Amino acid sequence: MSEQATVMIVDDHPLLRKGLRQLIEMEDELLLIAEASSGIEAIPLALEHEPDLIILDLNMPDMNGIETLAKIREQSLASRIVVYSVSDQDEDVVAAITGGADGYLLKDMEPEDVVEKIKQAVLGKMVISDRLTEVLATALRHPQKNDSNLYDTLTTREQEILQLIAKGMSNKLIARELNISDGTVKVHVKHLLKKMNLRSRVEAAVWVVNQKQVGK
Repeated sequence: MSEQATVMIVDDHPLLRKGLRQLIEMEDELLLIAEASSGIEAIPLALEHEPDLIILDLNMPDMNGIETLAKIREQSLASRIVVYSVSDQDEDVVAAITGGADGYLLKDMEPEDVVEKIKQAVLGKMVISDRLTEVLATALRHPQKNDSNLYDTLTTREQEILQLIAKGMSNKLIARELNISDGTVKVHVKHLLKKMNLRSRVEAAVWVVNQKQVGK
């Protein structure tokens, strides 16, 4: 990563936020730009800063992580969102991923592993704790009909960007590949997700893969 990736932390536990803050501040590639102690506080901050990555706690009072995730996705932000939780329950993992999360990490991970997963997430990769991979596979293995008409509603540029998203490329890498600005990529991503009624880049990537499988 040649530029710093911006990160926002959302967690109601001050000690946890402090720990994550210290981990992020030790990495030259990462820049912490905002912290929120609740989902209600997080939404306007996310809109204001549009961070590259949001690390989101699952269990919070008033508005939990799944509800916060849904509210942020409604705003069509291009930010990648990774849930960071103590829960390894199947239903929580499935709810997060199908709700538009770009990953799911457990809080009992080793600090160095958390940092590595964060770096992977800002590069556009799906990240998940190792012992949850089977749950993730099940969550994403839902049937989707072949809908080429939906693809045809996209502009040529949006189709190009969708294919690059499916390859796991971040906005920065897509911008470099297409020789356009990061801001332009963000706008295109927002538009194509809205047109296709998808909640996240992960859903978009899965949609592309499923269309190829159906077309075989």
